[in-house]
Amino acid sequence: MASYYADKFHGRKTASGELYDKTLYTAAHRTLPFGTMVWVKNIKTQDSVQVRINDRGPHIKGRIIDVSRVAAVDLKLIRAGQAKVEVWSE
Repeated sequence: MASYYADKFHGRKTASGELYDKTLYTAAHRTLPFGTMVWVKNIKTQDSVQVRINDRGPHIKGRIIDVSRVAAVDLKLIRAGQAKVEVWSE
């Protein structure tokens, strides 16, 4: 499952030291190294985006990645707030 950052996190520091920017294609993952580029695909809609890992999380059981707001819009996550996804790197 994927979810996305609430707007209140815009401008806050991430675990990598960068400031979270809701307009950039970034994401949080528990173990992948910072800077790793991964693809995220919404299984239901088949929409996909590429994001760069720059934070740690998600901190909710069952979720594997938190994406930025712009990525969530492209993945059609906004209405539901979460979705089943596939995550991979090339």
